[in-house]
Amino acid sequence: MAEAKATLAGGCFWCLEAVFLELAGVTAVQSGYSGGRIPHPSYEDVCTGQTGHAEVVQVTYDEERIAYRDLLDVFFTTHDPTQLNRQGNDIGTQYRSAIFYHDDGQKAAAEAAFAEHAELWPRPIVTQLEALAEFYPAEEYHRDYFSRNPHNGYCQLVVAPKVAKFRQQHRERLKVRA
Repeated sequence: MAEAKATLAGGCFWCLEAVFLELAGVTAVQSGYSGGRIPHPSYEDVCTGQTGHAEVVQVTYDEERIAYRDLLDVFFTTHDPTQLNRQGNDIGTQYRSAIFYHDDGQKAAAEAAFAEHAELWPRPIVTQLEALAEFYPAEEYHRDYFSRNPHNGYCQLVVAPKVAKFRQQHRERLKVRA
C-alpha cells in the first residue's frame, strides 16, 4: 500500500469528513486546522475567525486504489468553491475553500483540477491553493462527528444532504459495505 495524505478545506470539517470516510481508497480522515498564524489552536480559537486557520480534513489514502486527482474531483463537487470565506450559512475565513498541497505533484494536480472545474461553475472558483505548513488535529469530540451525532440539527440540515449528494454523484467511488 502506498499511503499519502491530502489536506482540504471546504466549509465545516464535519461535512468533508463524512464524505471522505465513505470514499473507496481512503483509509483515514482527521479533522483539524491549517493555514493560520498561531500554533495548536483550539476549536474555540478558530471559531473566532482571528487565527487565520481553516477547518480542514487531512485525508489518508492508498495511492494504489485512488488518485489524488480523484480526491480533488470529489472535493470540488461536494462543496461550493465559488463562495468566498463561507459555505452556506457558515461564514468566516475558517470556512474558506482551500487546498493545502503537500508537494509539487499535488500543487500541479490542484492547478489542473482548478482549470477543469472552473468550466463547471457559473462563478469564478475562489478556492485558495497554498503549501501545507502545519496541520493541527481537532479535538477528539469532532472525530467521526456525523456518524456519532446523526440526529444533531446541523447534521440533519447540512451534513446529511452533502453526504446524500456525494453518494448520488459518486456512487461508483463508494466503499463496499459488508
